[in-house]
Amino acid sequence: MKYVDEYRDAAAARQLAEAIARRATRPWTIMEICGGQTHSIVKFGLDELLPRTITLVHGPGCPVCVTPVALIDAAVALAARPEVILCSFGDMLRVPGTGIDLLTAKARGGDVRMVYSPLDAVAHARQNPAREVVFFAVGFETTAPANALAVLQARQLGLTNFTLLVSHVLVPPAIAAILSAPDNRVQGFLAAGHVCAVMGTAEYGPLAEHFRTPLVITGFEPIDILHGVLRCVELLEDGRPEVANAYGRAVRPEGNLRAQEAMRSVFEVSDREWRGLGLIPASGYALRSELRAFDAVTKFGLSGAGGCESAECISGAILRGNRKPHECPAFGVRCTPEHPLGAPMVSTEGACAAYYRYRARAV
Repeated sequence: MKYVDEYRDAAAARQLAEAIARRATRPWTIMEICGGQTHSIVKFGLDELLPRTITLVHGPGCPVCVTPVALIDAAVALAARPEVILCSFGDMLRVPGTGIDLLTAKARGGDVRMVYSPLDAVAHARQNPAREVVFFAVGFETTAPANALAVLQARQLGLTNFTLLVSHVLVPPAIAAILSAPDNRVQGFLAAGHVCAVMGTAEYGPLAEHFRTPLVITGFEPIDILHGVLRCVELLEDGRPEVANAYGRAVRPEGNLRAQEAMRSVFEVSDREWRGLGLIPASGYALRSELRAFDAVTKFGLSGAGGCESAECISGAILRGNRKPHECPAFGVRCTPEHPLGAPMVSTEGACAAYYRYRARAV
């Protein structure tokens, strides 16, 4: 296994894989729901290191990948307005909308600025009082605290030219949607450690109990992931639909209470559209009603309607764990990072991008 041999703890990884092989007595399908975990799995060949009885599938662990086309189009439309400075993290710049992406909008004269923190966007608003600064707030629960703090800081500074274009999504409702689907094949989950470091573990217990599905919280190193798979297999084999925290060095049951407080003061739970998955009830954040002055959709009268996917892109089936990236007929041919048909290929966290980067020559 050439991939895992490049890992610094290759021997330990192999030992864990052997332990999984000894424990598994029947086929199991396990989904990770974190782009960082997906890239570690593909880069180091962890799925190929495991026994054939264990199938790893890749869920909607990339918030960029599930940002709706309509919101990409809204960001592009805002960037075309002369009074607007559109700020975004770099991984959003080449995500395709219905027509063009933000990088193309920038090339056509739009003021699109890559930032490393939402507080950078607040600084742009202070420095440009005659312009409207919009920050494209995309992410899971992990980025929501910083975005909440940006709104709180803008309010404290009395800025009236700063808004968020919000596309925050929440992991537990997505897990519930996948498990509720009639074509679901997932029997166990690896939950993302960074999300649980913020939110804690309480939300996962009811999911495990209701769907009779174990969930194991783990990290991003190959050792973390394989340890998580082993714990998940143990729970599956023993018929114990429980939550296990295999990332105790970073995750506490209560999570980060101060971060949660900041999020609650700025955001409220709302229904949210997921690219490739459709509308999932109570699966996202929206700005609280008293803070709608900081909502770009409200301020600029954006409809949020429209947006069509490529007919060739099968990202929805990939995000539900029903297909692998290399099973798409367009993969590596008509869909590449330079010319993506869907967000999972262009995003640095997308499963298709991981397969293209590490395995394109093998498929």
